[in-house]
Amino acid sequence: MLEDKDRIFQNLYNDKGSDIDSSLLRGDWKNTKEILSKGREWIINEIKLSELRGRGGAGFPTGLKWSFAPKELGSKPHYLVINADESEPGTCKDRDILRFEPQKLLEGCLIASYAINAHNCYIYVRGEYFREGQKLQTAINEAYTKKYIGKNSCDTGWELNIYIHYGAGAYICGEETALLESLEGNKGQPRLKPPFPALIGLYGCPTIVNNVETIAAVPTILRRGAKWFSSIGKPKNTGTKIFCISGNVNKPCNVEEEMGISLKSLIEHHAGGVVGGWDNLKAVIPGGSSMPLLPKEVCETIRMDFDSLIKEKSGLGTAGIVVINKDQDIIKCMARIARFYKHESCGQCTPCREGSGWMWRMLERMAKGEASREEVDMLMDVTKQIEGHTICAFGEGSAWPVQGLLRHFKREVSKRNNFNPLIKTNKNIPYLIDQHLLEKENA
Repeated sequence: MLEDKDRIFQNLYNDKGSDIDSSLLRGDWKNTKEILSKGREWIINEIKLSELRGRGGAGFPTGLKWSFAPKELGSKPHYLVINADESEPGTCKDRDILRFEPQKLLEGCLIASYAINAHNCYIYVRGEYFREGQKLQTAINEAYTKKYIGKNSCDTGWELNIYIHYGAGAYICGEETALLESLEGNKGQPRLKPPFPALIGLYGCPTIVNNVETIAAVPTILRRGAKWFSSIGKPKNTGTKIFCISGNVNKPCNVEEEMGISLKSLIEHHAGGVVGGWDNLKAVIPGGSSMPLLPKEVCETIRMDFDSLIKEKSGLGTAGIVVINKDQDIIKCMARIARFYKHESCGQCTPCREGSGWMWRMLERMAKGEASREEVDMLMDVTKQIEGHTICAFGEGSAWPVQGLLRHFKREVSKRNNFNPLIKTNKNIPYLIDQHLLEKENA
């Protein structure tokens, strides 16, 4: 369990005030000038040593990503883009940072922009987070007034300007290249990679895209040291993480805990346990709706970190934990998720555009018990036709929940859909036949 002294986000529940004066009392903007004075190489190296991995879903090492940006400023400017397009169902951590810890994010923007040689930073906010965007704009104005950002940020001579851009609520714009397309005023569709944004990103210029939580954690890491951060959690899965716990729990919440904490401990100690008790647990989605679910027997012992969940053929993702108890129809739950992904597909890739619709329609039929045994096997084949055959990871995100269902609950799906079409089992039977007469003959 994480000790209070090691918490990065001390105002996650807004009990200490979100204005800049309150933030200063909590240690924000402390020694920022000294941190920048140590130079870009030191900052990037320290983030590498901390083993901070992206908190947006992919878990890519942050320091390594920063090092991809060209070291020297050429003819094209560099940009820092913050991904606040938090659209993953079951996830609401970035929202609380925008509302209650905005100065941590802004200080992180200054440090990160200095490290990658960027004078302009864009924060791409989900369209539905309008009120959160207003609070963030207030925080930006306060930081400008205090001269923490602007022409002479923190008396360092470094100029940084921060802008807010509102999206239109599209899930696909959470993908970094689709986000950049949207920022440019185009339709939010992912780009082919390579080239990667670090070389050719926003307006064709070198761009680093980071998640809100990732950047907000940077100032504290640099103040307290990489060794402190890496001492929390597990090797290659270090530091703290905000977990979002929802679904069939008694007390849904956001909580900051150490990486590698057990899933059962998170649910029992922080979320008030499963509705109906732990024995009433059926499955848990560990990392937002795009990650494969885990059955109760796995949830007993699983640790919440990137590598442990990958071993169980799932993923940490955004750490959006969705608890499903035995009172729910697991097939209907997955059909609802499939419907969401069918709706949010950008339509650029045929396997995703067509396959996401196929999966939703098949799951709807399976939830009603109207599918055949052959179709249950066919559904897994459909997911394999999507996975790995699309420009971005949306295809995998739509296929993995269905794969998780079939991996752990195929028997339940097959039990509900256990008939064989007559035309398939006996080719000698005429196509138009009275099934009742046939049953009488075989009685």
